[in-house]
Amino acid sequence: MTVRTVRKIVKIDEEKCNGCGACVPRCAEGALKIIDGKARLVSEVYCDGLGACLGECPMGAIIIEERVAKEFDEEAVERHLHEEDQGEETLVCGCPSAQVQELGGHIAGLYEQTVHQPSTLRHWPVQLTLVPVKAPFLHEADVLLTAHCVAFAYGGFHHDFLKDHALLIACPKLDDIEAHLGKLTQLVAHSGLKSLTVLHMEVPCCSGLVYLAKKAIEASGRKVPLKEITIGVCGDIIE
Repeated sequence: MTVRTVRKIVKIDEEKCNGCGACVPRCAEGALKIIDGKARLVSEVYCDGLGACLGECPMGAIIIEERVAKEFDEEAVERHLHEEDQGEETLVCGCPSAQVQELGGHIAGLYEQTVHQPSTLRHWPVQLTLVPVKAPFLHEADVLLTAHCVAFAYGGFHHDFLKDHALLIACPKLDDIEAHLGKLTQLVAHSGLKSLTVLHMEVPCCSGLVYLAKKAIEASGRKVPLKEITIGVCGDIIE
């Protein structure tokens, strides 16, 4: 018989959650999973209520509440983790677009004859962390803020997106998002950029770049046109 008692357990605010998946690897019991683009509690019996996942959420979407819930079950956790280990390997993000897969089949033979494509990169550095706040190449520039993976997924990156733009690259999943927010806010406020285009992958965690851009523009006090473009893992433009 399942025992229910008043105890501490995690609660996820779906309105705040952006599906980045940062909380998932911090939960050693496997109680959290990204489902339909949101972090969700898989089962109450898997959550020990200690809150190891709390500090990993950049959106502040996870709290510990005290309520009636099923008791934590270590044996159930062990069975759950064993089943997960036996299943198909996926990335932390958990969404279908993040499953480990091979993509080469649909482009076989497509580039048997190639010509050299010149780079349209106009400046250095490009990492958001390294670019000076008042870098001259940002002044009155149309700026492209893009995730690291985009240029590898989309074959026409230089021709279709980079030309005539200043480039900033960042990863909302692996980088320090708070540090990036502070830096981007300064850049928007003081560099004199003309517009900002965010180019990101379709996986949920990558949409954190859009959040970053919106917050930076808001905090800067400037009105900067913002455009968002999403790239699929197969290299297609989704929106």
